[in-house]
Amino acid sequence: MLHEIARKLDQAAASATSIEQLSNTNELSLEDAYQVQKLSIDERLNRGEKLVGYKMGFTSKAKMLQMGVDDIIWGRLTDAMFIEDGGAIDLSKYVHPRAEPEIAFKLKSSLSGIVTKEQALSAVGAVAGAIEVIDSRYQNFKFSLSDVIADNCSSTGFVIGDWHEGGSDISDLSMVIDVNGEEVASGSSLDILDHPINSLVEAARCIALSGEELKAGQIILAGAATAAVALAPNQRISANIENLGSCSFSTMNK
Repeated sequence: MLHEIARKLDQAAASATSIEQLSNTNELSLEDAYQVQKLSIDERLNRGEKLVGYKMGFTSKAKMLQMGVDDIIWGRLTDAMFIEDGGAIDLSKYVHPRAEPEIAFKLKSSLSGIVTKEQALSAVGAVAGAIEVIDSRYQNFKFSLSDVIADNCSSTGFVIGDWHEGGSDISDLSMVIDVNGEEVASGSSLDILDHPINSLVEAARCIALSGEELKAGQIILAGAATAAVALAPNQRISANIENLGSCSFSTMNK
């Protein structure tokens, strides 16, 4: 059954079509949901995509309130999800596209299991401002916790700005997202579990529970500092992260 659900989600993502919430017809435990996520991503890897990292979700109160949940979740990133800084995306390939400002880590050494903040910091080779593009495959952008986990935590794409040294101070940075030059949402890196490094600590712990580890060279998205912004055609989306600079992409079609 889990393989069948995984293929259904993979096909929905590939064809940009919405499906009924899984929780309407299936009782999935959180363990089942993460297994469906893995199987769905495996479909992509079997087509030639490569795993390049992970994303953390629901790491801010704003996102928890927006989505009506109260637990941290995580998903996988592949190379096909990468969006060039300054590039464009075709909205016809998305169902409910949204964007949110993030901080990204690039690891220089592996992390796994229970780690301290100091150990997490020592594993960071570089940090950057980023934007995550999310896109739930469920009708009306509504889902349970198990639904969203199975759907790769809605992760669809990511933009990375310029990389900075891993020791850069990211404790209390202003994070703003603009649409066509106008500010639409703002927050602070403090909103990401009180400090983005806490998200990396959680990533090492959570992902180890699934038998995986954070590896050198991988990218970890720490989670959004604001609620997600819905996308429409002919927009320029920019994230401006204090001390880390900006990154952007534009939208077309739909």
